[in-house]
Amino acid sequence: MSKYTAKYLEEKLTKELDAQYVQAIDESDGCGGKFSVTIVSEKFRGLKMLQKHRLVNSALVEELKEIHAFSQKSYTPEEWEKIQQEKQ
Repeated sequence: MSKYTAKYLEEKLTKELDAQYVQAIDESDGCGGKFSVTIVSEKFRGLKMLQKHRLVNSALVEELKEIHAFSQKSYTPEEWEKIQQEKQ
């Protein structure tokens, strides 16, 4: 069982990436071993998807040693706004 929670990941990513929006979902039935995360940050501007993922992974280097499954969606504010508009 991991000591990490969705709330912990949201707070850490918000702080480390100066994120405007972070949503972490524990998909592991509470054991903290599998997370899906959506992050919106200006720090992603000009980066390709792999670069964004590496930035997130570097912010969670210690946590990812214990989390066995981690998926992420990383967006700039403009990319996120476009996605939100498409949902309407």
